[in-house]
Amino acid sequence: MKCLSSCFLVGVLLGLTGMLPLSSLAQSAPARTASAAWGSGPGLHSPNSPIAPLPERADVVPWALLTAVRMRDGRKGPRPVFNAQQLALHFRMQRVQGFMMPLEPGEKQTHFLLSAVPLTCSFCIPGGPESMVEVFARTAVKYTTEPLTVEGKFAVLEDDSSGMYYRMTHAVSVR
Repeated sequence: MKCLSSCFLVGVLLGLTGMLPLSSLAQSAPARTASAAWGSGPGLHSPNSPIAPLPERADVVPWALLTAVRMRDGRKGPRPVFNAQQLALHFRMQRVQGFMMPLEPGEKQTHFLLSAVPLTCSFCIPGGPESMVEVFARTAVKYTTEPLTVEGKFAVLEDDSSGMYYRMTHAVSVR
């Protein structure tokens, strides 16, 4: 079942039980067109989120740069086309700030995704691959819902088999 369907269904059920006003469904769900599928694009920070958006920082790679990826058709489907600024990040030490998306259960994580926007639903992906960085941490990082900044060797992935566009290895949590 697609995320939109499952999230909408949960909202309707909560609305029918009186736990959530049905009128809030229209307010909390952003309008999507056929070309903008859920789990694609740069992601959207819901104005209803209890988690504050990321603060601006000059010492981290801005998400506006990472999410400005163009797409082209390839033999295996759509492929990213990176600009010169994005390619300049490749195999260099970088800092990225975002929200942790654990890939396995546990209080501490060594392999996780860092997202431009926080999760709003445990079944939904907040954006497309351009709004996430796959992180392999040198030492385990404690799970948090607060913004997290990591520093490590950054890679721009032009043809990754898992569909990721960016990866950071040997990462450490920094302030």
